Amino acid sequence: MWWKRGERPPGLCDKRFTFAYIFAAVEPGTDNAFALIMPYVNTEAMQEFLDRFAKTIRDDEHVAMVLDQAGWHGANALRVPDNITLLPLPPYSPELNPIERLWLYLKDNQLSHCVFDTTADIIDACCDAWNGLLTETGRIRSLCSYPWLQKVSA
Repeated sequence: MWWKRGERPPGLCDKRFTFAYIFAAVEPGTDNAFALIMPYVNTEAMQEFLDRFAKTIRDDEHVAMVLDQAGWHGANALRVPDNITLLPLPPYSPELNPIERLWLYLKDNQLSHCVFDTTADIIDACCDAWNGLLTETGRIRSLCSYPWLQKVSA
């Protein structure tokens, strides 16, 4: 939103703090994606995400998952499924993480400047935003493709 310097733009304000978190994985260069909406962000939620994501991977595939170094991404209690390898990025390098551009897109186009009445409304908005993204053919590919992330054929 453009606004005059030194003045606060009008907007909705809500002092409640209820959250929902989108855990997601995308296959760069394609529109393939998987996501879960979780009510919290911790090692247990990450474990649930990895377990469910692992079930979507074909038997002849192995996934190298690039992620930042958030505490729950590499917690000692995390049991990474055999068909996934976690590749942590260097600290403070969001520009290297393909999913970061997707988060910016969702925030800029779907999930900003909103006030919701209930937690269910927040979850519904996250689901609507994610499902809407999936219907935009080529959007994930354009947001999450990096030249250094190429699919390796066996």
